[in-house]
Amino acid sequence: MKLKELSVAISVLLFTMIATEINAEELESAPEGSFTIVVISDTQHYLGVGTKMTPESTDPLTNPVFDRWTDWIVENLDRQRIAFVSHVGDIVDKNNPEQWALAGAMMNKLHGKIPYGISVGNHDMKSSGDSTLFQKVFPKSRFEGFDWYAGCFEKPEGTPVISGNNANSAQLFEADGLKFVCLHLECNAPDDVLAWADSILEEYEDCRAMVTTHMDLGPREKPKTNDEFFSLPKGRMTWKKMHGARGNTSQQMWDKCFRKHRNLFMICSGDQSRTQAFRLESTGDHGNTVHELISDYGADGLRVMRFIPEDNLIEVRTWDPIKGKLCESTKIVPDRDQHQFSLDYEMTP
Repeated sequence: MKLKELSVAISVLLFTMIATEINAEELESAPEGSFTIVVISDTQHYLGVGTKMTPESTDPLTNPVFDRWTDWIVENLDRQRIAFVSHVGDIVDKNNPEQWALAGAMMNKLHGKIPYGISVGNHDMKSSGDSTLFQKVFPKSRFEGFDWYAGCFEKPEGTPVISGNNANSAQLFEADGLKFVCLHLECNAPDDVLAWADSILEEYEDCRAMVTTHMDLGPREKPKTNDEFFSLPKGRMTWKKMHGARGNTSQQMWDKCFRKHRNLFMICSGDQSRTQAFRLESTGDHGNTVHELISDYGADGLRVMRFIPEDNLIEVRTWDPIKGKLCESTKIVPDRDQHQFSLDYEMTP
């Protein structure tokens, strides 16, 4: 057996094992007076026919990681006092109808049970920004009946395949008397999308604002070699993948839009599996602290962010629902404090 084939075989075996593993532990319950926001990152773990991980397989298409993560969320809505769920994008690995159909089935488990939003990642569209397949599964019509859905960027002219029809969206939710607005912006959102984001953040200036967008933190400069994805200094990225000349880098999105809004307190992202976990504390133009967080753990966990208003604290936990344990360390990021940490955030007068 060739080395590549052996690697794929081992991956399949490991995915099969973890997908059927019985959880030995559970994350402690959220206490009275707290609430939780769950962040799902990069659900690209598809197995079976036509997938990158198992290209020679004839087995039916599955995604045991995505499946278990959404099951865990539904099972823990009450126990963890979950108020909102955010997906940072790269929902699929290959931008094809088969993977999108399965992704839709995974997210359907949350539909009607909890407010949620989805950012469109680079794997979820063409390099031009065409997100037609995403829009077929997650169009604005899917969400318009919910009072928590605050609309999406609308193309002023032409077809909505680039940026329109829920590719950039806004959600509202309330928890423990605190009002939130959350924007989900596509990877490297162009200027017209950022202008729409400005208008939403201004319209809901009385709400606490979060942004989820696929690319934010990672190697600041574009790596030229694989090693540089690990070794280059980390921060807000100054390079991009999508939308060609119209696209904005993470740094440009901050400069053109995010920094201007006094109600913004958090930006969540994924995309960079070779950065995996990193955080940055930035200051907006109005002196507001903005916590920027990347999480891209592969199959090893999602983010469970517990808000404790009376302590003005956000407890961030990286939790693996498959293994039933906290992520304490990884080979890429051995420092526990990048996986399990707390953020100061004023929520009480």
